Amino acid sequence: METVSIAAVGDYNLHNLRQAVIRLLEPLGGMSAFINSGDRVLLKPNMLAGKSPARAVTTHPLLVQIVAELVRESGGTVSIGDSPGIGGFLKVAEKCGIQQAARCSGSTLVAFSDAVELKGSGTFRSIHLASAYYGAQKIINLPKLKTHEMMTMTCAVKNLFGAVVGAEKAGWHLKSGNSRQYFARLLLEIYQLKKPTLNIVDAIIAMEGDGPGNGDPVKLGLLLAGVNPVAVDVIAGKLAGIDAELLHIEREAISMELPGALIKDIELCGLPFETIPTTKFRLPKGLDVQFGLPSFLTKRLKKHLISYPGANKQTCVLCGICRDACPPVAITIKNSALSVDNARCIRCWCCRELCPHDAMQIKRSMLLRVLRMFFRNKAA
Repeated sequence: METVSIAAVGDYNLHNLRQAVIRLLEPLGGMSAFINSGDRVLLKPNMLAGKSPARAVTTHPLLVQIVAELVRESGGTVSIGDSPGIGGFLKVAEKCGIQQAARCSGSTLVAFSDAVELKGSGTFRSIHLASAYYGAQKIINLPKLKTHEMMTMTCAVKNLFGAVVGAEKAGWHLKSGNSRQYFARLLLEIYQLKKPTLNIVDAIIAMEGDGPGNGDPVKLGLLLAGVNPVAVDVIAGKLAGIDAELLHIEREAISMELPGALIKDIELCGLPFETIPTTKFRLPKGLDVQFGLPSFLTKRLKKHLISYPGANKQTCVLCGICRDACPPVAITIKNSALSVDNARCIRCWCCRELCPHDAMQIKRSMLLRVLRMFFRNKAA
């Protein structure tokens, strides 16, 4: 059985949050069960972009600070690192409050820049991960619970993709193409190459809608913790009310027969699950949902049932961030206009994820719009 602990906390008040983290870890043996004196510990928060903590884009800095302090109290030395999707590491750390968290906790900030090649034993025979990540004695994974336009949800497993350095991320998106299954397997094999010692999820203020960068904050008031990130993600998906069929990482974990992939093999502790109010996250508009149509129809109408990104001319400032981040180079700027080549687009939604102005919109075919309206009315 894999164990996942849940604790309730109403806000990010420093004292209340510290007590909640201690309460969360108690059923798992406390921080001292994971950290020994002299351990070199890396904290891996979500540092997607330099956004205010109130936007719920990144792991809240006070959670990072408290975990760092508890590690140090257990005798470990702490570094905090990531490879942001947009912006320099130190600038992102400053804007999202992680720099202050490091200062207050006596931790060291470390940018993921150099990489080491690792030999995989599964589908992927060679994966480069940040040297600072792979070289850490122990890793505490600190994800933010958010919706995700490509993977439906990002939590513990997806957060470890930050160990892939800079432009290498775009390369993996390009190799994955339109296959969510392929990308999910990559994420799971990254996790297996360097397993985190502990996963602590910031789900106090989570994100729904067009996550992971432009969604809306939603209050859950919860923290989750566990050793196995797959099991943590399974419980997170339940708490977010997301249909298991839409969770690509969890589906692939079941296919790979990984421990923690089945809810029957997970033991919950801390806050009783039945006492948690039912929540159903609003999902991203860019998801490729096929509305339960017969497979012969989805195959024939596939190109008409897919959404694509497109620029909002009123809000797009032609900064070029989306163009530079696009793995298949499907975005161009010419004659003061931004255009997307749908034939090249792999719908990884990196453009929407990284746009600082939320200027990339979802464009749907007429058939897709009609079907969405039909099934929405039918559900009502």
